[in-house]
Amino acid sequence: MKKITNLIALCVLVTFSATAQINTPQPSPAGSVSSTVGLTEISIDYFRPGKKGRDIFGTGDGYLEQFGTVWRTGANAGTIITFSTDVKVGGQDVKAGEYQIVSIPGASEWQVMLHTEKIGGNMGNYKEENVAAKVSVKPAKAMSTIERLTFQITDISADNTSANIQFGWDNVTWSIPVEVNFHDAVMKDIAAKTQVNPQNYTAAANYYLAAGENLEQALEWMNQYLAVGENAGQFWHVHTKAQILAKMGNKKDAIATAKDSMEKAKNFAQGDFGYVKRNEDLIKSLK
Repeated sequence: MKKITNLIALCVLVTFSATAQINTPQPSPAGSVSSTVGLTEISIDYFRPGKKGRDIFGTGDGYLEQFGTVWRTGANAGTIITFSTDVKVGGQDVKAGEYQIVSIPGASEWQVMLHTEKIGGNMGNYKEENVAAKVSVKPAKAMSTIERLTFQITDISADNTSANIQFGWDNVTWSIPVEVNFHDAVMKDIAAKTQVNPQNYTAAANYYLAAGENLEQALEWMNQYLAVGENAGQFWHVHTKAQILAKMGNKKDAIATAKDSMEKAKNFAQGDFGYVKRNEDLIKSLK
């Protein structure tokens, strides 16, 4: 009986010890950033060391990270970047997947590599043959001191085809361009889904208009949609038809269609949603 009592007491003590640990801030807390660029999901998961009054990049014993030395570009297990589709990084083709960001800091140039194998902080396992992309970048001086290492996904282009992966720590920043290609995927989606759901005609027509792709087909799709039921009353789609006609160089029909859209917008009980002015501006641009 005494042995059983002691065993129970030991189990209680072990359980208590496991659950009563004190939580304190991590020296290099985890960070993450993600964004959709085009149809590509880009995410970066990393650990954020702090400057803490130290000199970070340079040559000599006084610096934390030495110029010319392979670095995990973060703390703890390093930095992992993930692409959901094939992309170009610094102009180089990179397949969809996960990569560890590894770098070699320098005073006037950094080498930034995407390593196919996760090697954590063990730079002895870095191998050139496992590098999917190697990009030379020019570092810039930060406008103010960046206390904690930071990655961002910035400068997404207006057409959603490119962005920058930006790094910053201490007084150093650099960025690497990433390009995505979604045109082929959208075209396949259009081909498949317009056959089963005519509601997709408007999305397809809008994409073709924006891409300047086969405007005759875009007009046909829009006409097919507007011919169904009361769809012709949807002045926002009628306006898109006017834009397609204008881009095709058919000014006469574009103006007539814009006027039709404008009248329907004026008579819409819930408001014109700005389409009166949009049509006025389009008509003015065509005269």
